[in-house]
Amino acid sequence: MWRIRTHRMGIDRGSQLLFSDFANDGAMWAGEGHRDIRVLITFSERFVTPPVVMVGMSMLDVANDANTRVDISSDNVTETDFEIVFHTWGDTKVARARADWMAFGEVADDDDWDVP
Repeated sequence: MWRIRTHRMGIDRGSQLLFSDFANDGAMWAGEGHRDIRVLITFSERFVTPPVVMVGMSMLDVANDANTRVDISSDNVTETDFEIVFHTWGDTKVARARADWMAFGEVADDDDWDVP
């Protein structure tokens, strides 16, 4: 359990188009092999420690002639940013995808003192 003093709780959120491969016949739309994409997201303000990040699909446009195989997660979370990781495999063809994210963590307070 991660306990945070409520006056120091920060929540940041956003929505990110990860790719749109159908227009240019990109790798995700090709439907072959192991395909990963990483998108760097920068928080609007710095957290004191790395926050907890939740990522979910908010739009997924896939071909209807194959199974839909999708894995989405966060990785490399720091006080200032993180990566959204989108992964598909097999013959899945993904035209485009968008992810929504939310970060919860401790933020600095005006009453914090930094005494050397």
